[in-house]
This record gives sequence, C-alpha cells and structure tokens, in this order.
Amino acid sequence: MECASDLSFVHVQVLAVCIVQWERMRGCRSSIFLFLFWLLAVVCSLVPLRAKIQLAMEEGLSPDFVRYLAFFSYFALQLAQLVLSCFSDQRPRGKESHEKNPCPVGDASFLSKGLFWWFSGLVVKGYRTPLQAEDLWSLREEDTSNKIISNLQEEWTSVCSKLQQQEKSVSASAALGSRLPEQAQLLHKLKKEQSSGFCLLRTLARNFGPYFLTGTLCLVIHDAFMFSIPQVLSQTVEAVVRLARRSKQPANSVRVLLSPKRTRSSGALSLFNHQYMYSCFTVGMRVKTAVMGLVYRKSLIISSASRRTCTVGEIVNLVSADTQKLMDFVVYFNAVWLAPIEITLCLFFLWQHLGPSALAGIATVILIFPVNGFIAKHRSKLQEMQMKYMDGRIKLMNEILNGIKILKFYAWEKAFLEQVLGYREKELNALKKSQVLYSISIASFNSSSFLIAFAMFGVYVMIDDKNVLDAQKVFVSMALINILKTPLSQLPFAMSTTMQAIVSLKRLGKFLCQEELQSDSVVREPFKSDEEGVIIDNGTFSWSKDSTPCLRRINVRVPCGSLVAVVGHVGSGKSSLLSAMLGDTERRSGSVSVKGSVAYVPQQAWIQNATLHDNILFGLEKRKSWYQRVLEACALLPDLDILPAGDATEIGEKGLNLSGGQKQRVSLARAVYRKADIYLLDDPLSAVDAHVGQHIFDKVIGPKGVLRDKTRVLVTHGMGFLPQADLILVLVDGEITESGSYQELLSRKGAFADFIRNFATTERKESTTQKGSRKSISRLSVTDFMPFSRDLSQEQLIGGDRNSVIIQNMEQMADSDPEPMPEDLGKLTEADQARTGRVKLEMYMEYFRTIGLAFILPVVFLYVFQQAASLSYSYWLSMWADEPVVNGTQVNTDMKLAVYGALGFAQGIGIFGTTVAISVGGIIASRHLHMDLLNNVLHSPMSFFETTPSGNLLNRFAKEIDAIDCMIPEGLKMMLNYFFKLMEVCIIVLLATPFAAVIILPLAILYAFVQSFYVATSCQLRRLEAVSRSPIYTHFNETVQGASVIRAFGEQSRFIQQANHRVDLNQTAYFPRFVATRWLAVNLEFLGNGVVLAAAILSVMGKDTLSPGIVGLAVSHSLQVTAILSWIVRSWTDVENNIVSVERVKEYADTAKEAPWTVEGSSLPLAWPESGTIEFHEYGLQYRKGLEWALKGISVDIQKREKIGIVGRTGAGKSSLALGIFRILEAAKGKIFIDGVNIAEIGLHDLRSRITIIPQDPVLFSGSLRMNLDPFDAYSDEEVWSALELAHLKNFVSGLPDKLNYECSEGGENLR
Repeated sequence: MECASDLSFVHVQVLAVCIVQWERMRGCRSSIFLFLFWLLAVVCSLVPLRAKIQLAMEEGLSPDFVRYLAFFSYFALQLAQLVLSCFSDQRPRGKESHEKNPCPVGDASFLSKGLFWWFSGLVVKGYRTPLQAEDLWSLREEDTSNKIISNLQEEWTSVCSKLQQQEKSVSASAALGSRLPEQAQLLHKLKKEQSSGFCLLRTLARNFGPYFLTGTLCLVIHDAFMFSIPQVLSQTVEAVVRLARRSKQPANSVRVLLSPKRTRSSGALSLFNHQYMYSCFTVGMRVKTAVMGLVYRKSLIISSASRRTCTVGEIVNLVSADTQKLMDFVVYFNAVWLAPIEITLCLFFLWQHLGPSALAGIATVILIFPVNGFIAKHRSKLQEMQMKYMDGRIKLMNEILNGIKILKFYAWEKAFLEQVLGYREKELNALKKSQVLYSISIASFNSSSFLIAFAMFGVYVMIDDKNVLDAQKVFVSMALINILKTPLSQLPFAMSTTMQAIVSLKRLGKFLCQEELQSDSVVREPFKSDEEGVIIDNGTFSWSKDSTPCLRRINVRVPCGSLVAVVGHVGSGKSSLLSAMLGDTERRSGSVSVKGSVAYVPQQAWIQNATLHDNILFGLEKRKSWYQRVLEACALLPDLDILPAGDATEIGEKGLNLSGGQKQRVSLARAVYRKADIYLLDDPLSAVDAHVGQHIFDKVIGPKGVLRDKTRVLVTHGMGFLPQADLILVLVDGEITESGSYQELLSRKGAFADFIRNFATTERKESTTQKGSRKSISRLSVTDFMPFSRDLSQEQLIGGDRNSVIIQNMEQMADSDPEPMPEDLGKLTEADQARTGRVKLEMYMEYFRTIGLAFILPVVFLYVFQQAASLSYSYWLSMWADEPVVNGTQVNTDMKLAVYGALGFAQGIGIFGTTVAISVGGIIASRHLHMDLLNNVLHSPMSFFETTPSGNLLNRFAKEIDAIDCMIPEGLKMMLNYFFKLMEVCIIVLLATPFAAVIILPLAILYAFVQSFYVATSCQLRRLEAVSRSPIYTHFNETVQGASVIRAFGEQSRFIQQANHRVDLNQTAYFPRFVATRWLAVNLEFLGNGVVLAAAILSVMGKDTLSPGIVGLAVSHSLQVTAILSWIVRSWTDVENNIVSVERVKEYADTAKEAPWTVEGSSLPLAWPESGTIEFHEYGLQYRKGLEWALKGISVDIQKREKIGIVGRTGAGKSSLALGIFRILEAAKGKIFIDGVNIAEIGLHDLRSRITIIPQDPVLFSGSLRMNLDPFDAYSDEEVWSALELAHLKNFVSGLPDKLNYECSEGGENLR
C-alpha cells in the first residue's frame, strides 16, 4: 500500500513537471493548473501535518527526527510554492512592453486576475489625487480599434454584398413581373431590415463569440454552485434534526454547520459571477468599438440618396444610444436561455421537496410569462417610437447648432425651441408608457417568489390536513424560491434589453446596408499628359436609382492642362456635373474616366476645426517654399498677418471665425497645395470680392496661375473669366447644349449668347437703379459681406488703427525667424473638461428639487409600505412554521393562508407603486433638466458657440440626457430597494440574535468607507469617459459633412485612423470604469462573507435556544446581508456616477447669457420701425473687457430709404457695426437709435424680428421649404410666392414635387 502511494506521488510530481515545461513553452507566466495543484497539495497535507504535530507532542521529535524534518520541510516547500504561484513571473528580457502606460492585467497572476487585485493601484492613485487622462492605461492590443475592425470589416463587407445581391434579384424579378403591391413592398422592407440586423448580430457573434463563451462557462459553473446550496442545506437540516433528537442540541446548530459551507459557496459564486460579468463588459466594449468603426466607415462611402435619409443626428444616435443597447444586451443575453433552465431546476427540486404541490408554482410561472411577453412586445414598439423621436430631436439640435447664427439674426430661437420640445414631449410620452408597462413587469417578477410560495404552500396545506409547514419545509423551500428570484428578476431585464437590442440591430443593420457609392462609377487611371484628363461618354446621372436623371446625354472630353468653364442658370446641373466626375452620383448609363489625382473645391467651403495650417496641409508634409507660394497665390497672406497666431490660429467648427471669402480661399489653398493632376472647382470665386477674385484667377486658376499646367474644371458665374477659358460648357436643364471657346459660342448666338446678354443687361439695371425707386418697407435690411461672428483677428487688431495692412512677401516670411508665441494665442475652442473630486451635494439637491418634495414624500411612504408588507409576510410565515402540530395537523390554516396572501399582494402593489413613482419622477426631472439645458444653450451669445465644439453640446443632448432619462431612475430604484431591504433584514436578524448588532454596525461603517474610497476613482473615470466621448461626436459630425471632400482627396484612411484614435481614447476610460465595479464587488463580497461567518458563530455563542421558525428566518435573511450591502454600495456608486450627467448638463447654467428676448411692459409700437432712420451717438464697442476698442466714438445719422455702403480694410470694424445693430455684441458706450428708439432698452427678439439681414452663408434646415422661409407662419402663401419671385426662385420652386411643402433634407442637400 505504501509502495503504491509512493508511486502515485511520483506520478503526480512528474505530471507537475510536465505542466511546468508545457506552460513555459507556451510563454505562460501565471498558471491556473499549478496554482490549483499546489493548493490541493497543501490542503491534502494538512491532515498528515495535524497527525504529525499531535504525534510529536505526545512522543517528542527524538524517535524519528529525520522523518519529521523531511516532512515539515516538504510541507514548507509546498506552502512556499503555493505562495509563489499566486504571483506572476516577470517578462523575459527583451520582451518588455514598450507602451507608455501598459495595462497591468497582462502582468497579473491568475489569482490577481480572479480577484481583480491588479486594479488596486489605480484605485489607490485615484483616492490620493483626482485621476487625469494621462494616468489611464493604454488599451490592450486586442481591444484597439485597428485590431477589432481589421478582423470584422472584411466579413461584414461580404455579408453586405450578399444582402445587396439578394435585393437586386428581388428588384429584377419585380421589374420583370407586375409591380409589387404597396403592402408587399412594406413587408419586403421590414424583412430586409430584420435580415440586416440578424446578419450584423451573426457577424458580431462570429468575431466575439469565443471569448463570450468563456464567460458563459463561468456563469454555468456559478449556477452549479448556486444550486448546490439548497441541497447541502436540506441535508444539513436533516442532520441537525437527527443530531438534536439524539443529543438534544439546540436548533441553532443549523447556523453553526451552515455558515462555513455557505461562506465557501458564496466565495466561489462571487469569483465565477464576476469573471462572467468582466467577460461580458469586455465583449460589450469590443462590440461598441466594432459598431462605431463600421458606422464611421459607412458614413464615408454612403450614397448621396442614402445620405439624405440618414442625418447626422441619426448617426450620432446610432453610435451613442444604440451601441449602449447592444452593450446591455451582451450582459443579459445569457439570461434569455439560462433563466428558463434555472426556473425549471428550481421547480424540479421543489417538486422533490413538496410533491405535486409544486405544480401550483409551475402554473404561476406559466401565467407570469405570457403577460410579460405581451408587455415586452408593446415596450419594443414604444421603444421604436421613442428612438424615432430621439433621432428627430438630435437631428434638429444638430441643425440648430450648425445654423445658430441664422437663428440669432432672424430671432427664430422660439420657433425651433418649440419644435425641439415637441419632439421631446413625444419622446417622454413614449418613455412614460414604456415605464408603466415595465413597472407592471417588475412588480409581477419581484412578487413572483411570493406568488409561487403562496400557491405552493396554499395547495400543500389544503390538499391534505396532514401536510404541515414546519421549519424544515419552509426553510428549504424558501431557499429554493430565493434562488428562483434571480432568474425571475433577470428575465424582465433580459427580455427588455433583448427587445431593445433587436430594435437597435435593425436600425444599425438598416444603416450599414444602405446603398454605397458605386466603386466602378468612375474609372480611375494613371496620369498621362498626352491624353484627356476627364472623359464622360454619353453619361446619364441621377442622385438616386429611383429619381429622375439630373444629367442627361453628357459627352465631355477635357484635355490635360486645359481650363474648362461650366456655366448655366441656377439648378441647371453644374455642381452635379462635378459630382459625376467625383463618382458621387448614380451613373445610369455611359462611362466616366479620370486620369490622375483629383483635388476638389466645393461650392460651400468645408473647414475643419483645426489650425489654418492643418486645414491647408490636410495631412501632407509641409514644404515651406511651396506652402508660402500657395498662401500668396490664394491671397491669404494679409489674413495671416492679422490672425492672432498666424497660420497656427485655430479655426472654429465650419470656419465660424472666418468670413465666407476667407473660408473659400482656405478651401482653395488646400486644393492647390495638393499638387493634384485634375482640379474640380465649384464656383470658388463667388464668395470673394471682385478684386480678390481677379487676383485668385490670375495667380491660381488662369493661364498664368500656379495651376496653369493642370487640368481645371471651373464652375463659375463670373462672366469676366470666360474669355480666358480653353473650353466652355453650357448646361441647360441637365444637358450640355453648347460647348466651345468664348468667341465660338458668341458667334453661334445661341443659349450662351443670350446668357451673356441677359447678364450684361442685369448689371446695367443694377448700376442705374435710383435710390428712391425702391418700394418702401417697414424693415431695415443689411447685406452681409463679412461674417457676423467674432473674428479672432479682430481681438488683435483692435489695439490701434493701422493705416495699411502690411503684407509680407514670400521671401521675407521664409527668411525671417518667427517670434515665439504663447501656446494658447490662437486657441479658440475649449475642450470638454472633466471636473475633479466627488459630485457636490448641490447636484443631488438640484435633481430632487426638479422632482419636487410633494412627489418625493409619497415615494418614501410607498417604500416603507412595501418593505413593511415584506417583513410582515416573512415574519408571519415564520410564526406559521413555529405553530405546534396537534394530532398531525395545524389549526386555522385558512386564516394563516389568507393573511399571508393579503400581505404578499400588498407588497406587490407597493413594488408597482414605487417603480412607477420613481420612473415618473425621473421623467419630471429629465424634462426640467432638458428644458433648462435647451434654454441655457439658446440664450447663450454667439461667442459661446464659437468656443464650444458642437460635439460637446450634442453629447449633452444625446448621451447625458439619455442617462438622466433611464440610468439615474434605475439606479435610484435599485439603491432604495436594497436600502429598505437592508432595514428589513436588520430588524429580523436583531429580533432573532441581538448580538449580531456588534457585527452589522461595524460592517456598515466599513462598507461606507470602502464606498467613499472607491467612488473617488469611479466618479472621475465616469467624467473622463464622458469628456472623451465628445470628440467622437464632433469628428463624426465633421466627417459626414465633408465626406465628398475627404473622398475626392483620397484621405479616407487618415480620417479612419483619427476616428479610431478618438474611440480608443474613450475606451481607455471606459475599460477601467467597468473593471472598478468588479473590483469593488469581489472584494466587498469576500470581506462580507468572512464577517458574516464570524457574526453567525458569535450569535450562536450568545444564545442557547431559539424557535426553529425564527432561526430559519434569521439564517435565510442574515445570509443576504453581504450581498445587500454590496449592492447598496454598487448602486449608490452607479447613482453617483450617473449624477455626473446632471452635473454636465448644469455646466451651461452659469455661462454668460444674452439680454432678455423680450422686455415686459415694453411700449414698442407694432409698426416699428416705420421710416428706418438710424442714429449712432458716440457708439463704442469692445469684444471683451480689457481689449482695445473695435469701434470708437461712432456718431452718424442715416436717414430713411438711404442706401449706405460701408467699406474698409480687413478688421476696420465693418462687421462690428452690424454686430452692434443686431446686439450680437452689446455697446460698451454710447447708444444706437432706430426711429428714435434706443435699441438697448428693448428685447433682443423685438429688435431682431423687426430688422433683417442677408447673410453670406446659406443655411437651410430639414423640414418644408415654407418652414425655412416662414417658421412662425406669419405670412400668407401669396406673400411667400412674391418673395420667391423677387429672389428669382419662383420657377425653380414651382418645378419641385410639392412646391412650398417640398421637404428639404439636412443642410438643404437635396436643393442644388
């Protein structure tokens, strides 16, 4: 026997050596197998160790000293190996991580990973000093965007192509046969959306499924441990009862035997549960990265027709709200299939315990599920409605932020505010209905344990008088029913998140399967100087497959190095022709060939929120001499001279701090610097002054310009440039009617000659118009030739009047050494800043103040009522179990059952009431906070929008408002529920074992300390994650608007890398944020399990006898203390993390605001201004206090009906006069009178709505054309048509499908 034992010992040691070698070859630095091996070896050696020690104490060491020494040394070495296996080996030399701040999980041991101890360093650091972005770890390689998207992109592209082929085959079959009826078309569309959503889910599952399955394995092991507890409990109770009968020990021995086993099981449960949650959140994070990457890449190649149906607001919603729904789905997905299995197992064990009475519990569960299935179906529809309204709201907010200057000048804020609130009200109504249904679902599932117990116990005692409810029956049954609580409580979350995820998958799939630009629409070939640069052969083009062609029978051959001018009336198809050359339109027939690289200058300049220098280089390396030459040719040197930091000056979003002419020149400089082979120029000279336009034509575009050897296609309305063109194309209604040189076209006396003649006649009429011939109107009119926004250059120019602008030539600038400038001199926008420290109490007070005290008190009462009912029915059940058995039966069972049922139903009503009340209270708070945010933003001055990126604001209106809508109420529900549950447990445990107070109180204090220690880190991580999210939205917004330019320059890969970088920065804050919750939960539960074990033993020592019912009740509840305290800490932390959203929304409450829109009691006449006289009295203007004067002592009288021209150098103050009249900037001294009324004494809307301006930058909002012209419906259709006729747009609008009701897309992209 001893020989066999020695042989097996040798085999085990050999196996250990083999494992060591195998894992060393794999490069494993911490082994789970070796840790378990040494742990079992030490545990198995404890028995002989105890025997050896006892023997040594009895006989001494002298008889067999060597054997004792060998054994004790062997045990010491085993123990040392166990300790060493808890640590990870160092990285091999030469393989150290070269990352700046690598994530420590890669160097953590198995034990450290299991208990998340590797995270402790960041928690300690965050407690000592507030965390900053540079303190965060780098992302692991497998979590980076490049790694995730590279694996996913190819597979998703192939899936998309298959779906599109199926769509084409269906379309072809429909074309061959009869047209599908409308209902069949709708059904086909729905099936397509569902199919695309399912394909997206399948693609994500293939990529992230294997890692997710490892977490699922942990969950299965967790459930195995969970179901072992009632079985051990049942056997323990039976053993205790038998032991008590023989030795007459008190029933309290149940707790002594149970507590150590429960502690070990709880430890194992915690380990596996939190490893599962960690894997789920990791997969969720990767899914978020994958979806964001796919959406971004899609937005770069989506077709023009699809782009008009997918607004920027919707795209922002896809990467914010919908990705969050998918992340939630990953966490709760396993509950969809595992919860029914858990419920079945519980009911099976209950059948074993209570017999056929368990069928009543099964029937109860069967009744609960259809009701909740019906609720889930309706909630899914409501969520679709809510997301639809949210899309509309975010889209409208995006348009408002983009066109805020127009809203300010026209006093349209109220009209658009009402539109936003209309969307918001519909969104909240859908949310409220969904929350009421959700409350019914929560109440039914949370009361399910009572309903099952009530049904089973009721049937059990009613079918046979001999069936009695003793402590053993109740104790074990309630333990099983408590296990049943978990799947039953998870099911509504799982069903809800699954339905929401299905909706989000459909939305994402629909977007990702939208039509893309045809890759073969333009054949791109290498540049050849002896061939045509652009060839279009019999081309027909449209903006979508179903729309009528915008260009027909196009035949163009552009020789290399030639200048081709494209002319025609508004809407004739000039811009569409350039889009066809770029491949942005749908090619219906013919062919397009482009030879060489392309540079594109759009009609509306697209400017990035970057420095002027970066806007021009656009990703290329700087070649100094060529760069200076480009600046000079594009007439940008004077602008550099007056900008605060020269070309290092930051340009605001969409070029807010540049004039229209400056933006167009920057856009042109970007193209010129490119040194491309072909230049497509969409009317770049329309936004600049005549002399500047002539300079640019001579220096850049014309026969002597820097592009003289390049192929140039120029869309222009400047007739003076046409004689120098090599070829002129005349477009009429989408067709080229004439082509040739200037003299050839004039000699033909066709459409071109008429166009030239009409243009000359119009010019003569305009030049000879007499000042008194204009119809008198009651409004003042200002024509904008400069931007009415704060120009950064003006802040520097205000220092004094310079008689001339000093323009340095190229050589002087190249040779001189620039003076060092402060880093923030040219800085304009302010990055989203993260606050530090814990959230202030004022934020909580602000949130609850918006709900109202009258609403909060009933909520507290309902919680007290709910928990009192829960305590009562639990206590009543324990009393029932203590009822003595007389003649094998218990008396008054009907009355006991009725009271038990009444108390349970009262608790259900309380649960429903509290859930609805908190949801409604959250909606009330959210409505007020959104209203305050909207009002604060719309009342902010223009300078606020120039310095605040739109992504920061969209982040508030999208993600932060969504968190206030949903996350804070859910966190409050959880926290209050567990807090009152803790009160109930404490009361029960203290009634049974008062000595437990010695442990519960210190435990609560310890947990409060851990919470305060942990929350400093978690709150700051939440802030850093929120702050790093704003640049993602800003970049998405910017990219979607400039997609055509990015594609034309071939810069897609660079912008994709920028998007990846921004997403990765966001994930570096998100990853430690969810690990922090795991770290907290694991360590709290392990700490709590040890304390509860001590409390149980102490309480047994304190009392000798207790009734079995009270013991059972106290044991079952005391074992919940650890979990409840942990959940209180976690839910309170979640609330504090999400209350950061309130903090971020309220940030804009303290920013500077404009003057009131209206002044109460104003006696302003309705017809004001009648004559239109303007008087400046010693008027002075400053852009900021402390700066020099922009306008100094202006005194001028302008009489009625006078036409006033204002001229001056750049920065002389022309724009400042207009800013003062509209009170975009308030007067620093002096006054302005219009018709004798001091404009400083009336409301901003009273002023701005009575005068008008013609801005240089055209802005259109999505909605009807009539809404864009008259958002307040203040004018009749006749008056609107009259205005269109005066603007030469009557014929164009009459040709639109719905005329005035024609729906404009975002930014007016469908009006070309």
